[in-house]
Amino acid sequence: MKLELGKIMIEKVILGTESKVLEHTLYVNEEKVKELVLADERLTDCKIEIANPGDSIRITPVKDVVEPRCKVHGHGEMFPGVINKVSMVGSGRTHVLKGCGVMTVGKIVGFQEGIVDMVGPGADKTPFSNLINICLVLEPAKDLEPHSYEEAARLAGLKIGEYLGKLGAEVEPDEITEYETLPLFEQAAQHPDLPKVGYVYMLQTQGLLHDTYVYGADAKHIIPTILYPTEVMDGAVLSGNCVSACDKNTTYHHLNNPVIEDLYKRHGKDLNFMGVIITNETVYLADKERSSDMTSKLAEFMGLDGVIITQEGFGNPDTDLIMNCKKIEQKGINTVIVTDEYAGRDGASQSLADADKLATAVVTGGNANETIVLPPMEHLIGQYDYVDSIAGGFDGSLREDGSIEVEIQAITGATNELGFNKMSAKGN
Repeated sequence: MKLELGKIMIEKVILGTESKVLEHTLYVNEEKVKELVLADERLTDCKIEIANPGDSIRITPVKDVVEPRCKVHGHGEMFPGVINKVSMVGSGRTHVLKGCGVMTVGKIVGFQEGIVDMVGPGADKTPFSNLINICLVLEPAKDLEPHSYEEAARLAGLKIGEYLGKLGAEVEPDEITEYETLPLFEQAAQHPDLPKVGYVYMLQTQGLLHDTYVYGADAKHIIPTILYPTEVMDGAVLSGNCVSACDKNTTYHHLNNPVIEDLYKRHGKDLNFMGVIITNETVYLADKERSSDMTSKLAEFMGLDGVIITQEGFGNPDTDLIMNCKKIEQKGINTVIVTDEYAGRDGASQSLADADKLATAVVTGGNANETIVLPPMEHLIGQYDYVDSIAGGFDGSLREDGSIEVEIQAITGATNELGFNKMSAKGN
């Protein structure tokens, strides 16, 4: 399966009365966006605001971020099974508006929603401070159930992501990158002397408000399966969850998964990238056993020599992470796990809820319990009502001067377990 990504660099976003992409500027028709969003009767208002990198702006509570994209040719349409018909994606050409994102904001759905500062120490913790954020500040209908509000907000972000993405359909991209993975036996034969490496992609599926969708299917009900990496890049996997903001994979993360990107960069050089195994993070032990059994079996069936495993969320999913690692290692396949830590504010407590001696190669996205003071901002997009109660906040987090003291788990993307974050460490 071969996919071309045509990247159109966006340097400025202007709200107005027409929608178009011209000379690296995205013009957004506010009324058209509102019309599309408010076609869903579960939402009663939609305010649109722009947040640029370096602006003294705080955005909260943040739900999801979507990168504007559209299919130019090839099978399917963006976000299949959710806002478009179910059809296989991952081939042909897709155009992407790089440098901007559609961010859904508004009254809280669940307590695990985030903060994005566009400048200051908070901005240094989130990759989304580097984007021009087109914020949809949503107002739900009175007494709307949280799960229905989450769905309405999610669909609003996806619809506007596709609507804006289509403005780039006829624009000549600044850059075109080609990605290709062959059918399994052909892929193994392409680089027979290189180690065969696969990617186990754990998806958050712990229940209502903790869901991920694959071609529109609720991933908690899937049996682990194999995807071409380009299917992920083309919108087959979407976020629908409210896990802690720091290690939630937004839809933007799924579309720009850095593990897939980096494995493609090394493909044919020092490894043979064979494909992606998607699996879920279930709640009950029997389901964890089933999914980890199937995941390790698929890794063996694909003839892999090495596997990278990434997690989403923490606590209960730590067990899925370690079960996957342990069972794959027991089949003689080397593993590296990518996670984050909840090691207490002093960093001295146990980092994960589970562990095993076979988990010898671990990459961390950082300690989510680390605290930070976010200075006041000149402008707020959203509302402060929930700062004391979101995950990472506490009584008194929001101070009278508008500054906030929180754990970094409240910052969207701060300790992302795909490695899509800004934190790093350097040894002496």
